[in-house]
Amino acid sequence: MRLLMLGGTEFAGRAVAEAALGRGWDVTVFHRGRHEAPPGARSLLGDRTAPGGLSALADDPGEWDVVVDTWSAAPSAVRDTARLLRGRAGRYVYVSSCSVYAWAPPAGYGEDAPLVEGASADAEQTDYARDKRGGELAAVASFSADRSLLVRAGLILGPYENVGRLPWWLARMSRGGQVLAPGPRDLPLQYIDVRDLSEWILGAVERELTGPYNLMSPQGHATMGTFLEACARVTGGAAELRWTEPGVILEAGIEPWTELPVWVPPGSDLHDALHSADVSRAVGAGLVCRPVEETVADTWDWLRGIGGVAPQRPDRTRKGLDPEVEAKVLAAGTGA
Repeated sequence: MRLLMLGGTEFAGRAVAEAALGRGWDVTVFHRGRHEAPPGARSLLGDRTAPGGLSALADDPGEWDVVVDTWSAAPSAVRDTARLLRGRAGRYVYVSSCSVYAWAPPAGYGEDAPLVEGASADAEQTDYARDKRGGELAAVASFSADRSLLVRAGLILGPYENVGRLPWWLARMSRGGQVLAPGPRDLPLQYIDVRDLSEWILGAVERELTGPYNLMSPQGHATMGTFLEACARVTGGAAELRWTEPGVILEAGIEPWTELPVWVPPGSDLHDALHSADVSRAVGAGLVCRPVEETVADTWDWLRGIGGVAPQRPDRTRKGLDPEVEAKVLAAGTGA
């Protein structure tokens, strides 16, 4: 199989490229040259946001069985790339997001749930939800519904993470001491290990799957308890988890999802949207999710291997809780 990975040097794109190389695929990565391409991949350099930024791709004589695109800014960039490649590639996989569903999706929503309005394949950058939906529209416009696959991912974790969620928890646990653990402990989570995402995508390409798929673990594959306990354990066990009621956290003005990454309070629209999707279609199409302990341990190994400081995407907000705020809440004796 011949893969053109648009990006391919960071997080999800890199994981897809490495998984394809591991399968013996021929891999080309089109990227800006800010990071090294995975060993064994061929590089084409260009910037999709710049005038003439696709020239290296346009001038290259290559043809591919599949293009995988993780773009999350202006949909017009997906439009231009897909148009350029529609006669030179068999299929187009667009890694989208569960954010494309109209707010707020009900618990248990499937791929047929209403989608965000106002998105366009021709748009410049607007907001994340409409940009991702516009990217979907752009992919389907050039490759049609029978040659495009829309991967609506949820929370993505694992090695190479450059968003700051799991790396922040690992760094916090490694400092030790009492840690504010947002409850309830049995709160069900949904996420996808970036390597499981990659393997599912490649398998879906081989099986010629099309259309949209919600791609994350079945609800309850992990809980806040199993997730944070794994983080505490792999970092040496110096952290003491202090489970704290959701109401106490919210009353303290702590922002779910960003200040306490991964966590959102139960019963909220956020929890329904981020941790309650129906993923039966993806599971039926071969999705297998590794244990949360493996995701956490491998991410910790990767983080230590690069000196303990994770890369940070400049277009994503920084995550994590101010130590002074954490200490103040803990000192109030709010353990659950």
